[in-house]
Amino acid sequence: MADEAVAARPAEPAAPKAKEARSPEAPPRGGGRGDDRAKDAPERPDAPEPTDTSDSADDEAGEREKERERAADRFKDRTRDPLTEEEGEEGPTDAAAAARARREGQKLLSSNRDLIGFDRSDIGQVHIGDINVRLDALRSGLLMRDGPVPAEELLRIRRTHIEPDGYVRLRRALEARRLLVLGGAPGTGRASTALALLEEVTRAGEGRENSERVRRADPARGVRELATQVAGGTGGHPRGTGYLLEPALDRPGTLPPDGMDLDQLASALAEQGSYAVVVVSVGSAANPLLAGRYGAICPPAPTRELVAVRLRQRLEEEHGDPVRGGGAGGHGGGDGRGPGGGDGRGPRDGDGSRDAGGGRDRNGGAHRDRGRDEHADRDGGPDGGGDGRRDGDGGRGRDGRAGRDGGRSGDRPGRGAGPDGDGSLSLLLERAAELREDPEVTEAVGLDDLRPAEAELFASLLAGHLRGTVSRAELLSGCRGLAAVQAYEWFAGVDRALAAPPPGDGRTPVRSGTAALFHPVAFRIALAVLGGASHSAVSAAAHLLTWELSVQSDPDSTPARPLFCDDPEADLALSRARPADGVVDVAGSEVTGRLIFYRGSALPAAVLAELWDRHFPVRAPVVRWLRLLADDPRPQVSMRAAVAAGELSVRDFEHGYAELIRPLAEAPTPRRRVFAATALDQAAGHASHRRAVRKVVDNWSLHGTPAQRWTAAMALGYGRCADSMDDTLDTLAEIGVRDDGEQLAVASLNVVRLLTLPECATVLRRLAAWTGHRREEYQDLALVSIVRLALTDVDEVLDDEPGTPLGDRGDWPLLLALAATRPELTGKLADLFWTALNTARSRDVALDALETLLRSASRKDGRAWTREGLAALLPALTAEEQDRRRLDWLLRRMMRDQDRPLAEERARALWRLAVPARQRRSEEEESHG
Repeated sequence: MADEAVAARPAEPAAPKAKEARSPEAPPRGGGRGDDRAKDAPERPDAPEPTDTSDSADDEAGEREKERERAADRFKDRTRDPLTEEEGEEGPTDAAAAARARREGQKLLSSNRDLIGFDRSDIGQVHIGDINVRLDALRSGLLMRDGPVPAEELLRIRRTHIEPDGYVRLRRALEARRLLVLGGAPGTGRASTALALLEEVTRAGEGRENSERVRRADPARGVRELATQVAGGTGGHPRGTGYLLEPALDRPGTLPPDGMDLDQLASALAEQGSYAVVVVSVGSAANPLLAGRYGAICPPAPTRELVAVRLRQRLEEEHGDPVRGGGAGGHGGGDGRGPGGGDGRGPRDGDGSRDAGGGRDRNGGAHRDRGRDEHADRDGGPDGGGDGRRDGDGGRGRDGRAGRDGGRSGDRPGRGAGPDGDGSLSLLLERAAELREDPEVTEAVGLDDLRPAEAELFASLLAGHLRGTVSRAELLSGCRGLAAVQAYEWFAGVDRALAAPPPGDGRTPVRSGTAALFHPVAFRIALAVLGGASHSAVSAAAHLLTWELSVQSDPDSTPARPLFCDDPEADLALSRARPADGVVDVAGSEVTGRLIFYRGSALPAAVLAELWDRHFPVRAPVVRWLRLLADDPRPQVSMRAAVAAGELSVRDFEHGYAELIRPLAEAPTPRRRVFAATALDQAAGHASHRRAVRKVVDNWSLHGTPAQRWTAAMALGYGRCADSMDDTLDTLAEIGVRDDGEQLAVASLNVVRLLTLPECATVLRRLAAWTGHRREEYQDLALVSIVRLALTDVDEVLDDEPGTPLGDRGDWPLLLALAATRPELTGKLADLFWTALNTARSRDVALDALETLLRSASRKDGRAWTREGLAALLPALTAEEQDRRRLDWLLRRMMRDQDRPLAEERARALWRLAVPARQRRSEEEESHG
């Protein structure tokens, strides 16, 4: 290169003009320079200063040089990453992964749903318009007693039940073996399907003339006692009887029946010409039963068909055309435990489900409710149904006749109930279909698929709105209540079984059942907190919470933790969860992983609200668990937990602040303080708590401990913990300059985070003002922020999703991304970075940052990377001769780098980006092409 293109260090500058607002050390653009044409210019752009021949002058110059070196070292120390204090300066922080995890966690919990849309003081009843749904907190099986299923109920099941997929296979298995173990998640209609199977096989068997041919067996007696009763003919049960048994396997100390027990029962049934269906919940306790020769899974019902059938039924009833022959038969015989109410009224069945129809007395007797005789319960429509078809030899007509043509009634939703003569029913059905697909209604429901009783209630709400008895607000409130009711049912009385006596079958439990009892609950809580994380992370967190819950429940015992009893598929089914392939951040890289989500956006918030608002004793173990998650090195865990902690704090800020936020804000590790700051910001996102959060942050910044000031700075970086951007910057400056800049690193980091917000110009103006401040601490805050701006990638600080101008440049340095996307700010950005380059104590770090920017122009494979941003920034940064010489010197140094030499072609391309053709001298043209 030509000698003229070699930059030398500028002469010692004079103080800048006040209007330029630059650091007193930095020369104004165009300021004086020393002789920069010496052939033996040094590797760095600053030539040696002239020295005095006297010893005193040498000593003075040496002392000045040492002081400059010390100042440069102090400045470099302040540019460290404040989040790496516990790992060391070079330790990774995964800031980009943390930002993504926080953003994803907020999406799952930001629906701002009305989770108290019904009377929480009397959770046993939900009342919306003229729709009344009764609930029962008792667990599965605890209400069931021996007794026959009334003939009226069996007839209704024949008429209204929609078979699940594979129904014919289930029926054939029952006919062949006399015994069927039917598994499914509570609430999916498994017991209704069991009753439908028993009704069909007994109607064609020896007990066809018996009006009490289907009976419920007492779950407390178990399989052994039922086998003894059937074999001995005790109880006066005639031959050909069908038995429905739902053993309470979730009670601590209860052991599932073994294969010999089932064989004994099957033999006794065969001798008596009888049948039995044992209904169990999927899980580790029941899996051996379901994997055996008697086991089968009952699939869930398709939501669209279920709702369509129930909705048509409601509208037909309103038009005085009651369902004939099951024309509006829905997915919901309601476990066959009682007459179904059309508007979703009735007690829950013994499967922990609500009977959405009419009531049922304790002996299974039925009564009518408002003249409606269809039945649907929480567990309680049949589980399945898909398209409601059976195999050719298994179809049953929807008019109640035992037709075997295998065909599905083509107009089953409306068989026997055609539209009115004036077509008003057809119009209502069209309006109902539109209303069902209304985006606001869909968002209010917040569930990917509805279970039988939910479909029943949803159809009743839609029909009521079309009839004018339910307002739009009541419709949306009722829809939002579906997820809240599901959360209530998941948690109500979970550990009541701990007080129940052990089974009296003579067998001794091998271990305490508290861990098995609490694990499904812990998994649902973990999924609400960590939804979208990897399945393994959620499962591990669930086990930690299971331990905490077990210890809290029984502090004198060490809970057993089985190592080989997990069933991921059962966890998904019991928690209404779904897996999905996605990416997981690991050590700064994205790898493919198996993620897990709730099947519905409303469930995470509903679970947390139910947990925090109604179950106060569980707060202590959950708080301990969240503190453990705060220490997790994986951002996908700690940041999601922080967001959830903020949401829980909103529901009770006094408790959340005292137990979570303040203790973690005072912790010695940055990870815990980041957790507290994120929780504070999440609470500040709610208008109801914004003022309180801002008061906390303000008090910490003025009067708090160093750890609290650090936490306050991190909270301010989100942009919601102060009244305005100016107030945010004032507070960050107070934190940064206090105690000789002890917190300057974290303050500068959060100034940079604010540059991703719309008020970016305000931040740049304040930085320019700080560079001209009379106090060196303010100057350093500005200079460190400017250098950090060049070294920070967008996705480390950005909250926006991909698809925005900045979001699409996630791996760009923020300085270049702003220059490319906000051209009106390019001049200010260049001026600030020029100041850092021309200030003695920040020069070396700024030059290193500039080299990093230049190397990011293109990727290793030659594809363009940040070239667009450099094309915008470099011309503004090299507007003067001195600046172009510095760039030339830096490019030559990069080309001579022995570890990472810059290719000559790339150096020429960068030079052309920075220097327009009209400003290039002939010597430079020769050197740079």
